[in-house]
Amino acid sequence: MMLRSSLFNSTLSLGLLLVIWQLASLSINSPALPSPILVLSTLNQAIQSAELLHHLGITLLRLATSFFLAMILGTAIGLILGRHHKLNTFFDSWLIILLNIPALVTIILCYIWFGLIETAAILAVVINKLPNVIVTIREGARNLDDPLIEMAKAYHFGRYKTLVHVILPQLYPYIMASARTGLALIWKIILVVEMLGRSDGMGYQIHLFFQLFDIASIMAYTVSFIVIIQLIETALLKPLDKKTQRWK
Repeated sequence: MMLRSSLFNSTLSLGLLLVIWQLASLSINSPALPSPILVLSTLNQAIQSAELLHHLGITLLRLATSFFLAMILGTAIGLILGRHHKLNTFFDSWLIILLNIPALVTIILCYIWFGLIETAAILAVVINKLPNVIVTIREGARNLDDPLIEMAKAYHFGRYKTLVHVILPQLYPYIMASARTGLALIWKIILVVEMLGRSDGMGYQIHLFFQLFDIASIMAYTVSFIVIIQLIETALLKPLDKKTQRWK
């Protein structure tokens, strides 16, 4: 019953947004704000031509690669810093610097240092996301239940078993928080990366449409990516979040 009510409210909210969009488009009557009908028609044409699917697939591949690299490295580093006070104190200033460097600067420097190659693009995204993951996981590592870890040592769990059965279950809420915020952040960074230095992908196409002042295509491509991200959130992250909470 609650699920049905939630679905109804979401549908009603989305419907209201489309109505407001349509009314705003009619009142302005300008190519700068195409109607949702025109955007959906443009989206359908892009899908049928397979052009959208090609660029969307490339961007999603970059997103998945950089996302998993940032999550794996960030979780490992955050756990180490959270459990070792001296290391955390030593590297804390590094984290502050990385957190405050604008994403655009990192992207440009990676392209200058490594060239306009795929590795530089992925590295720029990872560097921008990594400090956020580290900070979140570090806070989780600081709040680990030390008596449980001591009990695991007393029962000779070993490092691997302690990590899997004692530490990671307590870090799951922090990992999921990093994953959800990271997914939203990474795809925005990837679009800038593709806009500045790649010859394919959603960012490249949006930049091309900007030069042509094709607002309908810009919004159509944006809608398609938002739909994909929402599907990932609904079909993967939310069920995974519920599953990881079962240990409680």
